[in-house]
Amino acid sequence: MTEFAQQVVAGLASGSIYATLALAIVIIYRSTGVVNFAQGELATFTTFIAWTLVDHGVGYWGAFALTVLIAFAAGVALERVVVRPVEGGPVLTVVMLTIGLFILLGGLSNWIWKAEVRSFPPNRPFPTSTWDLGGVAISKQDLGILGVTLGLVVLLYLLFQYTKLGLALRAAALNPAASRLVGVRVGWMLALGWGLAAAIGAVAGLFTAAASPPLDPNMMRPILIYAFAAAVLGGLESPIGAIVGGLALGVLLNLVVTYDTHLHLELDRLRLPIAFLVILTVLLVRPAGLLGRAVVRRV
Repeated sequence: MTEFAQQVVAGLASGSIYATLALAIVIIYRSTGVVNFAQGELATFTTFIAWTLVDHGVGYWGAFALTVLIAFAAGVALERVVVRPVEGGPVLTVVMLTIGLFILLGGLSNWIWKAEVRSFPPNRPFPTSTWDLGGVAISKQDLGILGVTLGLVVLLYLLFQYTKLGLALRAAALNPAASRLVGVRVGWMLALGWGLAAAIGAVAGLFTAAASPPLDPNMMRPILIYAFAAAVLGGLESPIGAIVGGLALGVLLNLVVTYDTHLHLELDRLRLPIAFLVILTVLLVRPAGLLGRAVVRRV
């Protein structure tokens, strides 16, 4: 039981990173109805920006804050300059656009930073020491990442439920035409949604680099698949579902690695196929996800 509890704790730690990126995917989907395939590459790009800032002498948390602001501005700019011209067009057009952004951002990361593996200095966001709780080692860094992830959910809940801006964001996503009639600037609300998603994605990238060094131009590609699986599992329209799905998926995959260690089945190589299996199973059995709601329209 102690070993099982240890693996669950470790799974929650990795799952919190999946949950953070899944949260960014959910925000984009709620704003536009489109899954952003470039979310992981944007997170990687902004993480390299943070590395550059730290490499030039900026403290870690200072670079963290600056990177989140840069990511927010980049998300808004992408929506206004790249996505805005095809707004209202076929959904497939926007999907292809995000795939194009995936390729573009990945190429820029490799070109600017020369496709080299980098490492942040030892000053990680949280201490790497552990607490011992009944024989279960709990990493302070893992607990810190989980705490920040849950804090983001609370902040987003307060934003969407108790502020005029949050109400405008929800209205613009649910009914753009009616929102325009009451004075909501729908275009800018969509841009803010992209900005929020990019900022949260940057947090996911920074935590991935801290939890699983070194920094690599391709580091977020498997994380993006896990985040998609987490978002689908929890519900593509549910921020809380993204967190639940991410944590559940992290525990599941970590237990798979444990069985790999004991049974020598090399199940660690099946992490990505298991994530795809989760996506397929949920779409077949419960397309709305665990916490999503099916929408019924009368015609």
